[in-house]
Amino acid sequence: MTTAKQAESIQPLPLGSSSLLLKRTRSANAFEETVERILQTIRLGLIQPGDRLPGEREIASLLGVSRDTVREAASALGAAGYLTTRRGRYGGTFISDSLPAEYGKANLANSSEITDILVFREVVECGAAYAAANAELTRDVRGALQDAHEQTSAAEPSDYRRLDSRLHLLIAEVTGSEKLIAEVAYSRMRVNELLDNIPLLPPNIAHSNEQHEKIIGAILKGNPSVAQSAMRDHLAGSAALLRGFLG
Repeated sequence: MTTAKQAESIQPLPLGSSSLLLKRTRSANAFEETVERILQTIRLGLIQPGDRLPGEREIASLLGVSRDTVREAASALGAAGYLTTRRGRYGGTFISDSLPAEYGKANLANSSEITDILVFREVVECGAAYAAANAELTRDVRGALQDAHEQTSAAEPSDYRRLDSRLHLLIAEVTGSEKLIAEVAYSRMRVNELLDNIPLLPPNIAHSNEQHEKIIGAILKGNPSVAQSAMRDHLAGSAALLRGFLG
């Protein structure tokens, strides 16, 4: 239970697609897409159990939907066990401390489905790295990329996959393509569902951080072919682990 002292430190998470996948909806299915965006954020680990969502007004503005739509989506996710509402001075809508039993468990795919997921991931993430290296980067964007890499490198094992996902989403965000951000988010969600069923190996983390260094370095230098090649090598490592553990 959250104490008053702990509650004083609770702040809404920073807004932006690298922290919450709250971009404007793409179609008339406002309710379904609002639910989808919040669930993707939870499943990717970008927002943790016990964290508070931004307010209805802020989410509605970011998604370009009504506050009623946000309220309906939050109510549906509350009934499903993903969100909880707390009253009072430090109240709001929070990610449930205990998520549903199916959370974090892959609907284990057969070998052909795993291959399909990994091929799709390679296409969209290598493309994102290539496009990011071709983009004009502001000083703030450069700093954000470097900071995300450094935070991932320094992460504890329990937090690694969340920060790894955030880094990859930031690379997609740099391209300025809303569609690409959405597809990379979907790809990361599917891959993370598989990764949750295999051990987190320290040597693989160290190797991944070295590869991140090459990817980010190539993007910052504006070298798209190197960024794309480095991303392909990076993805091949986790693909090999998944094929090894899951067949």
